Amino acid sequence: MANPDISLFHANLVWPLQLEPLAEPAVDGRHWEIFETIAPQHHWQRIDDEFTADPGQFQERHYREFVSFLPYVQRFLYGEGRSKRKDAIDPPGESPVHVFRRKDIDRLRLTLSEGATPIELHVVHLDLYFFHDLDLIQLNLEVRGSKLPLDAVRDLLFRFGRAYPSGWDEAGDGLHNAYSAEWLTADGSVLAHSDTRLREKYLHYVCAHRSPCISEHWACLLRPLVLSHSDEAGELRYRLIEYHRMPLTAYIALDDPQQLSREDWVQLGLASTLQPREPLPVHDPMVREFEARYCQDRYWSDNTPGQSTRFICTGNTLMVVGDARQPFFLDGERGVLAQFRHQYFIVFLIAHLHRAALLVFSETMVDAVNDLDIAVDASVRRFKRRIRANFETFLRFTHRYWFHELSERPHIQTIFRQCAEHLRNDDMYQEVRDEIREMSNYLDSDSQRRQSNTVVRLTVITILGLIATVTTGYFGMNIIPFGEGPAADRILHGAIASLGFITLILFAVARSKHLSDFLEALAEGRLGFRDKLALLGRALRGRRDEY
Repeated sequence: MANPDISLFHANLVWPLQLEPLAEPAVDGRHWEIFETIAPQHHWQRIDDEFTADPGQFQERHYREFVSFLPYVQRFLYGEGRSKRKDAIDPPGESPVHVFRRKDIDRLRLTLSEGATPIELHVVHLDLYFFHDLDLIQLNLEVRGSKLPLDAVRDLLFRFGRAYPSGWDEAGDGLHNAYSAEWLTADGSVLAHSDTRLREKYLHYVCAHRSPCISEHWACLLRPLVLSHSDEAGELRYRLIEYHRMPLTAYIALDDPQQLSREDWVQLGLASTLQPREPLPVHDPMVREFEARYCQDRYWSDNTPGQSTRFICTGNTLMVVGDARQPFFLDGERGVLAQFRHQYFIVFLIAHLHRAALLVFSETMVDAVNDLDIAVDASVRRFKRRIRANFETFLRFTHRYWFHELSERPHIQTIFRQCAEHLRNDDMYQEVRDEIREMSNYLDSDSQRRQSNTVVRLTVITILGLIATVTTGYFGMNIIPFGEGPAADRILHGAIASLGFITLILFAVARSKHLSDFLEALAEGRLGFRDKLALLGRALRGRRDEY
C-alpha cells in the first residue's frame, strides 16, 4: 500500500516512575498529600475521577467503563459503593488511586527530524496517578491528531515518548528521539522545549551521578516533582525504574486497513522498536512470529466485510487499528474509540502498574542491602526496618492491587493477559515474592538466634542463682545453730555445704539430658516402683537406654 492518511491518531503515554521515600524527620502527610499542597503553583489540580456527582453530566462511556470490570477492580479504581444511609456500620472507602491533572498545556509540537514539517498534537489529558502504599507514580499523556501520513505516524510512534537520547549522531542530534518537542499553551506560546542536543549536559550528569538525566520538556511536566539526583530543590523526588522508552497505547483509524501488507502491519505494530526507515529484519523472531505472538484478531479478517479492527499488543505497546469508514469504530461514546480511551487504557495502566510496583519492591531490597554495614548497629537496625516495611507493603500490594481477572468480557481479559505475559508480570511476582520471603525468613532466623543466645545467658544466670538460693536456704533453716560456736567452724561448715550444693547442681546439669529422658518416661505412668528406681539409677549413671 502507498502512504495513506491516518484519519484519526489517538495515543497515551503511560510513564511509571519511582518516588523516593519521604524524609524521616516527621514530614506530615503522604506523597500525594504533600503534592496537593504545592501542586497549584505548578498548575496541577486534584480530581476524584471523571465521574461526576451530577447524573445529568455522567456520560454513557463512563458507565460502560465502570460495568466492564469485576467488582473488586471497580473498588480499586473508583472506591467502594456509596450510600446515603447515615447509620452505615462500614463507611465507604476511597479509591487507593489519587489523580492530579493539569490543563495549561494545549498542544504538543513535534519535529521528528531536522527540516521535517512539524506535527501538532492536541493534548487531551495530562494526568499524574499516585497510589496508596506504593512509592510510585504514573504519568498519563493523552494526545490526538488527524490527517497524518502513515509513514509520519510510524516515525512518530518510534520517536515519541523517550525520556532522554540514547546517543548522538555526527550532527549532534539525539538518536531515536524527536529532533524537537515543544509544549504549547492555548495562545500558542512555548511553555517548554526539549534539549536533547545538549550532549554535554547528559554526559556530565551521568558521569557525576551514575544516573540518567531526562529531557527538559519532560522535567517541566513533572514539577514540583524533581529528579532524584539533580541539584534542583524539591521535597518530592523521583527516579527512573525502566528503560527510557515509555509504554504507549495508540489508536489508528485509516480507510480500508485490509489493504495493508504484512510488512506494513509489522512495521506499524513494532513501530516503537523497529527503525521505520530501515529494512524489515525478516529473521527476527518478533517479525517471524508477529501474528501468533502479538496480534489479537477476534474482530479482524483480511477479506470479511465488517471485521476490520485489529489489536496488536507487545507488552510495551498496545495498538488498535481499524477502518475509519465504519461509524462504530470512530464513535467516542459507544464505539471502539470509547473502549480504547476507557477500558483498554485501564487494562494497559494496570498491567504496567503491576510491573512498576514489582520493580520498586526489588529496587528497595537491593538498596537496603547496599546500604547495610553489619559493623554498625544503627545500619543493621535500619536494614531490618526497611526489609520488614517492604514485606508489609508487598502484602498490602498483593491484596489490594494484584489480580489476574479484570473482566468477564473475553476480549478485555485476553488483552490484559497478553500484556501481562509479554511484561512477564507473573514471573516477576514469583521472583520478588521469593526474594522478600527469603529475606523475611533470614530476619526471623536471626531474631531466633538472638533469642537463643539470650536464653543461654539467662540459663547460666539461673544456675548460678540456684546455687546461691539453695545454699542460703539451707543455712536459713537453722537446723544446726550456725550462729554459735567458733568462727572457724562456721566458715568451714559453710564452705563444705556450699561445695556440696555446687557439686550437686553441676552434677544435675551434667546429667540433665538423661534426667529429662527419665522424667519423660516416668510421666507415662506405666512403670512400677522398682522400675522407676532402676530408671533413676541408669539416668544417674549417664546411660540413655530406651525406656
